[in-house]
Amino acid sequence: MVKKIETGFGSYKVSLEHGRMAKQAHGSVVGRYGDTVVLATVVASDEPRKGIDFFPLTVDYQEKAYAAGKIPGGFFKREGRPSEREILVSRLIDRPIRPLFPISFFNDTQVIVTVLSVDQTNSTDFLGIIAASTALTISDIPFNGPVGAVKIGRIEGEFVVNPSYTELERSDLNLIVAGTRDAVMMVEGGANELSEDIMLEAINLAHKEIQKVIDIQLELQSLVGRKKMEAEPLAINKELEDQIKKLALDRIREAILIPNKASRQEHIDKILDDLHLHLKKDEEDITKEITIIFNEIEKNEVRGMILDKNIRADGRKHNEIRPITCEVGVLPRTHGSALFTRGETQSLSVATLGTALDEQRIDALEGESKKTFMLHYNFPPFSVGEVKGLRGPSRRDIGHGALAERALRAVIPSKDDFPYTLRVVSDILESNGSSSMATVCAGTLSLMDAGVPIKTPVAGIAMGLIKETEKIVILSDISGLEDHLGDMDFKIAGTSKGITAIQMDMKIAGITKEIMATALGQAKEGRLFILDKMLETIAAPRTNLSAHAPRIVTMKVKQEKVREVIGPGGKVIRGIVEKTGVKIDIDDSGVISIASADEEAVRAAMEIINQITAEAEIGKIYLGKVRRIVDFGAFVEIIPNTDGLVHISQLSEERVKNVTDEVSEGDEILVKVIEIDKQGKIRLSRKDALRETSGKPEFAEKRTVRRA
Repeated sequence: MVKKIETGFGSYKVSLEHGRMAKQAHGSVVGRYGDTVVLATVVASDEPRKGIDFFPLTVDYQEKAYAAGKIPGGFFKREGRPSEREILVSRLIDRPIRPLFPISFFNDTQVIVTVLSVDQTNSTDFLGIIAASTALTISDIPFNGPVGAVKIGRIEGEFVVNPSYTELERSDLNLIVAGTRDAVMMVEGGANELSEDIMLEAINLAHKEIQKVIDIQLELQSLVGRKKMEAEPLAINKELEDQIKKLALDRIREAILIPNKASRQEHIDKILDDLHLHLKKDEEDITKEITIIFNEIEKNEVRGMILDKNIRADGRKHNEIRPITCEVGVLPRTHGSALFTRGETQSLSVATLGTALDEQRIDALEGESKKTFMLHYNFPPFSVGEVKGLRGPSRRDIGHGALAERALRAVIPSKDDFPYTLRVVSDILESNGSSSMATVCAGTLSLMDAGVPIKTPVAGIAMGLIKETEKIVILSDISGLEDHLGDMDFKIAGTSKGITAIQMDMKIAGITKEIMATALGQAKEGRLFILDKMLETIAAPRTNLSAHAPRIVTMKVKQEKVREVIGPGGKVIRGIVEKTGVKIDIDDSGVISIASADEEAVRAAMEIINQITAEAEIGKIYLGKVRRIVDFGAFVEIIPNTDGLVHISQLSEERVKNVTDEVSEGDEILVKVIEIDKQGKIRLSRKDALRETSGKPEFAEKRTVRRA
């Protein structure tokens, strides 16, 4: 039987329906907002996977071209590998639901969210989270939800719930928040240098709005929900735990205080290997149990040390930033480069300036668009001392790159002010936590080194949380160990004025408004400290571009002249490119961009285009070529594709009997424009031109008729 629940949610109603589609899945829900429709399905295996100590959850968000009335491009005409947006939304759905499964649940679980219809007005991301949570809530899969999600914008100082794509273009905030009834689980978004107070207000509003969709999820569960399968609690062998503590606890306490990440991990691994040898346990399940107990002891010791003694593994205070070094101009032939090192995390960032031909063209369900600023993040295995095949960017690489790109986008100059396509690449050379925020810092430095006139520098910091009952410590600039063993990963990037990007993920059941306010305030202090360190290295963008960067000059011609510049089949514009070596981009409005690292080549191309698009001016003297002789005069081409008539009476001061007595076809002669009639016909005078140039040295050579 079909059951459908709906409620008002922003500008439209959100509806959740079960019983019509995908009934063999363990949970399935059709979510609708406006005319945007998604199908969420969830399935879990009957038995837990053996020999693992992690939850095997996969989340896939997929967009169908038919949802927007489109046929996929390319040769195969079907959807292929996930797009960058599909990967980002998959991560967006995954992050708030993953912490809400029981710690002892090891069954393979798959969540698939499929976009069935888009109205090109409303976003699918928050709807995908809601539908996925509802499918889990009504299924037999153990899940400590439900989770709600909402998008928040801000236009002219007023918050907007679930803004449309058009509204987002005018918004200085694009924030998506997911949470449970009691707490916020995830925050993701970008802003135009908004203050911490405004950001906190937006998050609080979002959590209030989330309650509406949580209510209807619970209502649908009461109607169609299935009995949850049992997740057996983890049974810890107390005797084995005591043995491990007796043998290894003191060594663990010494090891976790080693500041160097590689050395610390080497000691930890040695302790675990010794335990396996000493306890002589070869069975897979027992070996796994030793590892689980050991990891739990290590986790408790690190957390207890921070909570009880206010000591971090590397000896820092809770709000202390690791040592920072900044270098710019580290690579000789790139347009801009920077090396940013914070503790044991290092990003090599390189900025490249391109032309309009380098813009990224995006064909999405919402429509086609172009990107003129791109940031790509790479995390090679050597950065953490591992061996792994290189198979293109991972989901994590794409997610971290998108976060850093969002952080910097707010300060990138407009196309009118700086007509370049920009690409920043961050290669992580070392990693011990917070590499995405190191990318923000290194990216800023590389853009400044390249001479890109960014509005103001941006820095980023990752915050952590250790929480046990009433004991709470917020950590600034978390390391990899603190990220792994902590309860929160809260990344904030911004300028000295305000926040440009924010991302928060929880490993526990959310945090309160008070904790979030404290974390935002502490993050601002850290961000300003990092900005000061960056500005000590380079205080402002360089005033000159790199000698290897293209120089772009923009010129405007009349729309009716565009065809002449392009020529039949592009012949003219190709000729200019071949002759000068420049890159040329021209749009239908008549704006022409000319790019080359050689300034002389740019000037030469401009001169050719000016000649092609020039128009005759009354009173101006030209050196023209005689194209045709007639009884009553000569037609002279004064500029490309523009002829005028020199009447026989205007050829000379003396009376001319035959035109050929004075000029022949192919001659180059000086002429003056004396009239342009309403039909555009041009009258020229040679005798006026000769009279006016008499005695002027700059015209001496041109006064003589030159035969072709």
